[in-house]
Amino acid sequence: MSSEMNNEPDDKRVDETAVVPEAAAGRRLDAVIAELFPAFSRSRLQRWLKDGALTVDGGSPRGRTPVRGGEQVVIRAELPEEGPVAAEPIALDIVFEDEALLVVNKPAGLVVHPGAGNADGTLQNALLHHDPRLHAVPRAGIVHRLDRETTGLMVVAKTLEAHAHLVEQLQARTVGREYLAVVVGTFTAGGQVDAPIGRHPRDRLRMAVREDGKPAVTHYRVEERFPAHTLLRCRLESGRTHQIRVHMAYIRHPLVGDPLYGGRLAVPSGAASVAVDGDTHTLADVLRGFHRQALHAETLTLTHPVSGETLSWSAAPPADFERLRTALRAHRNAVTEAEADDGRWRP
Repeated sequence: MSSEMNNEPDDKRVDETAVVPEAAAGRRLDAVIAELFPAFSRSRLQRWLKDGALTVDGGSPRGRTPVRGGEQVVIRAELPEEGPVAAEPIALDIVFEDEALLVVNKPAGLVVHPGAGNADGTLQNALLHHDPRLHAVPRAGIVHRLDRETTGLMVVAKTLEAHAHLVEQLQARTVGREYLAVVVGTFTAGGQVDAPIGRHPRDRLRMAVREDGKPAVTHYRVEERFPAHTLLRCRLESGRTHQIRVHMAYIRHPLVGDPLYGGRLAVPSGAASVAVDGDTHTLADVLRGFHRQALHAETLTLTHPVSGETLSWSAAPPADFERLRTALRAHRNAVTEAEADDGRWRP
């Protein structure tokens, strides 16, 4: 199933058809159509449903109506006119490229595509400069996102066929994504968070765990322990907005530096000075100087849309992430030496 029509200016008609999976029986219609048509925002789909441009078995039920499974969903709509996205000479860290795929290592601070407050200077602008043929692919081939301040690997489709194939893999949850996250607090073992995520009821910039949200599952395991922090390796089953950030805050282990979900800065008591990059700092200084969520998309695994081969890529965390980890290790070593005799803490 194609998830989005070509968004070039001369083609604004949307003609889409999908069948509600039997496994979705009992779920809300608005949640199901959001998964069937991931290229369109949930608000746009709801607007089309209300206006009759999106029908279910020929009718226009309310978004909260439970589905039975097997219904035919049809979209016959017009996309609003959007300004063209300009190609811009922005440097890209390309990890892999062939005729079908492009894998990039996104730096912190780079927005994925234009939006409110970010009309240019985005990854999409950079991609169009790198390969003008991406004008023919929806959103220059971008099929998933990373938050502005999250670093790491993203895959881009270079053809319409590859785009459709990658969207199907994402819907089927067969794309493997592993993240490194530095969180506040300590863990004795790994686990998972299975909690639905939706828009925060009062703050539209935030997401939250809520009963009527979209299903979301995050698996995590301990990668490295520190006296008051933990480096986790997180694996996503779903890909909700801010998922790891929301789930970690929900279990009271927010990401270090997270401006939306991190709360007040937590500095461990007795944090001594540590050597980082040849200079001496307190751990508090390093923590205060880390001004983004400590989250890095390290590993990406998928099936190549042409060859069918399973491919996997990894990207090391950026310098600021490594500096934070170095400071936490130095603090751990200092605490271990001070407390080795009384057993108050062991790595």
